[in-house]
Amino acid sequence: MTEFDAVVLAGGTGRRLGGVDKAALRLGGRTLLDGVLLAAAAAARTVVVGPERPTVRPVVWTREAPVGGGPLAGLAVGARRTSAPVVLVLATDLARIGVDDVARLVAALTPGADAAVFVDDAGRVQPLAGAYRRAPLMAALDALEPVAGRAVRELLVGMSVRGVPDGGASLDVDTVEDLDRERGR
Repeated sequence: MTEFDAVVLAGGTGRRLGGVDKAALRLGGRTLLDGVLLAAAAAARTVVVGPERPTVRPVVWTREAPVGGGPLAGLAVGARRTSAPVVLVLATDLARIGVDDVARLVAALTPGADAAVFVDDAGRVQPLAGAYRRAPLMAALDALEPVAGRAVRELLVGMSVRGVPDGGASLDVDTVEDLDRERGR
C-alpha cells in the first residue's frame, strides 16, 4: 500500500447532539475516535485535531486555529503536520469505517487524481472521508486562506477528484437518531 499519513478531525462541538463530545461517544465497546484510529492504523503518522484524550494508539495532537474555526480550519492545521505523499482525511464520527475502507480510498488515488473521496448512496461527495495527494491538498488549503468558517466542499474545487462508492463507510453520527441507528446494528 502507498505510504500515507492520516488527519482525524475530532474538534467539533457536537451541536446536533446537544454539545456532546462526539469523539468520546462509545459504540461497540470503543469510542468513535478509537474506531477511526484503528481503521487508519496503517498510517505512518496520525494527527488528531481536537482536544487531547486517551486513545487506543499513539497520535500527534494539535488544535484548529482558531479553535472552533470548523473542519476546514482543522484540516489545514492537521495537514501541515504531515509529510507523507498521501494524506488520509477522516472525520471522527465515521462509525462504520474500517481498515478495508481506508485501503480502498488509498488504492483509489490513481495517477492523475488529486483526491479519492467516498460518495454515499445518495451521490453526496464526502470530503472528510478521502485520500489526498499532499501537494494539491496543501495548494488548495493555501488558496482558501483564511479557512476558518469556510465549507469543506470548497477544498475540492479545481481538484481532480475520483469518487469511490462508500458501501456505508461514510455514514456519520451527527444526531441522537444516528447514534441510535448505529447502536442498533
